[in-house]
Amino acid sequence: MIGSLNKRMQDILAERRSQRTRLVTKDGRCNIEYGNIKYSNHFAFLADFWNTFVEIRWRFVLFFFIASFTLSWFIFGLLWYWIARTNGDLTWQNPPEDHMPCVDNVVGLTTAFLYSLETQTTIGYGGRALTPLCPGAVALLIIQSLAGAIINCFMCGVILSKISSPKKRAKTITFSDMAVISPKKGALCLSIRVANLRKTLMIGSQLYGKLLRTTTTPDGETIIMDQVNIEFMVDAGKDNLFFVCPLTIYHIIDKGSPFFEMAVDTLHKHEFELVVFLDGIAESTSSSCQVRTSFIPQEIMWGYNFLPIISRTKEGRYRVDFSNFSKVVPVATAHCPYCFHNIKGHHHHSISGHDNQGFEVIDINDPPNVTKL
Repeated sequence: MIGSLNKRMQDILAERRSQRTRLVTKDGRCNIEYGNIKYSNHFAFLADFWNTFVEIRWRFVLFFFIASFTLSWFIFGLLWYWIARTNGDLTWQNPPEDHMPCVDNVVGLTTAFLYSLETQTTIGYGGRALTPLCPGAVALLIIQSLAGAIINCFMCGVILSKISSPKKRAKTITFSDMAVISPKKGALCLSIRVANLRKTLMIGSQLYGKLLRTTTTPDGETIIMDQVNIEFMVDAGKDNLFFVCPLTIYHIIDKGSPFFEMAVDTLHKHEFELVVFLDGIAESTSSSCQVRTSFIPQEIMWGYNFLPIISRTKEGRYRVDFSNFSKVVPVATAHCPYCFHNIKGHHHHSISGHDNQGFEVIDINDPPNVTKL
């Protein structure tokens, strides 16, 4: 019991360390900090106030939503109170019986605030109304109506933009937890599985990757986060994917690949991060969307392949079993890319992995973890 708890704690600590060391988290967030920014540069965020409001957290958006309306009601309430005070409408000023107020029934600060709220929200209960005797009050009514319309448009636009943000569409596109290296169609390939959880398609989808690592130039200069292009493709190509079902994308490890110098026993000793990108346009909203994830050496399994997840029922319907989405099975694989290309029959066989127990028959039962297309 104690040994299992210790192992569990070690796994949790190791996962936290990997989250801190990677640049892009598994859910696509960039793990980077900016320091020593000049104070004057902070005003750039105010100049670009629209994107600033759209990108801040929901709790701040709700705070500004409540504060903007409440503060505007109170400020205009003070102005209505000042007009009533200037005209002698307040109770403590003891106006005569034949006195004509600028605003009926505005006799104090509370009633002035209520009139401001009713004016800006166009409630109009009928107890308080503007009279035509004060031109300044008419001008203030016009100004408050315009200011209220601007606040309404701005805050509604911010909320709608946050709700329809393409980042939310990215939540329904998922990558496999692990990447695998195995033979595929006569080549040694690094494969990753990606799935669209919605039935609506991603139009014009493109997949590509960046390998981030620290390198040293011949001049002795150390380059942190040196980026190397990694080309991914599927059997039908790499552009304009038909993303109606989960796809297995792969990168061919040839002499031009940065993975060519690695081997099964040295892979986990390297320090790099493979960032995978999926760009596309959401079919339902026509908004551009980018999905990101990353893999560190400990998340790349040499000598494994993904289990199949697509089958066809007796009724002719296609089904996707997501219980096998990230599961792998050991396959005979060369010890290193050089061995694969130059030494025939030189294979490395993994001894651990998941057994492939599914897809022995065509039909699949309907467990709760099956997604129908």
